Amino acid sequence: MDDSDRVIFTEGEFYQGHFDSREYFSAYYSSPSSGDDFLPFVLQKLHETFSSGNIKGKKLIDIGCGPTIHGIISASKYFEEIVVSDFTDSNRREIEKWLRNEEGCFDWRPTIEFVCELEGGSRSPEEVEQRLRQIVKQVQRCDVRQENPFHPLTMEPADCILSSLCLEAACKDLETYRRALGSIAALLKPGGVLVLIGVLNESFYFVGQEKFSCLVLSQSCIEETLRNLGFSIKQVNTLHPKETDKEYYDAEAFFYLVAQKTK
Repeated sequence: MDDSDRVIFTEGEFYQGHFDSREYFSAYYSSPSSGDDFLPFVLQKLHETFSSGNIKGKKLIDIGCGPTIHGIISASKYFEEIVVSDFTDSNRREIEKWLRNEEGCFDWRPTIEFVCELEGGSRSPEEVEQRLRQIVKQVQRCDVRQENPFHPLTMEPADCILSSLCLEAACKDLETYRRALGSIAALLKPGGVLVLIGVLNESFYFVGQEKFSCLVLSQSCIEETLRNLGFSIKQVNTLHPKETDKEYYDAEAFFYLVAQKTK
């Protein structure tokens, strides 16, 4: 195989120039009841995780959130401060627009309403929006390939870290992936909880007409990496996508994993 045949892994720099935040939102997040079942699956699991009341504290960090806020809706009830972060400028701008309630920002109301229903109506969508806009204190640039993903900032360790569909898209090989998980682990307090959401055995996904790479990962590899970093795995759930969605990505399954860092 010569160099012209090599597939270039689409790392962060490619996202900066080619990732369309609006296409991504409309394709995968515009409604929790449309498209594949990934969004309702994740929202249900996040609700179960945080509504237990066992995972709470001062600070939660969302690593590689893209242009989305769905991951922090349930958690917002249980933390005093949330930091969201992503590598791509356009993704961070979309979140900032929503936080400022600017005209033309993404409409997260259907997703927030879905979570409110899961909570049994204990919070109204308006309360949730107000709470999120109050406690998301920072929207930061992060690069999980760096030893300190927030360099040059030094981030105070968090009680909980959430990362969804980030590491397998950002890391071109297993060594980079393992280092990235180690860097994330260092941002977590002893006894803190990691909620990791991702895909198994996926090599690509599409956003509009643009194709993005994905590191092919097995569940056993992810679990082994976490155990080697001193995590105790508390829960793993998987969801197999519909066959009709295989033209947009080739994932074998989505996974939802909860692990605790050794005290």
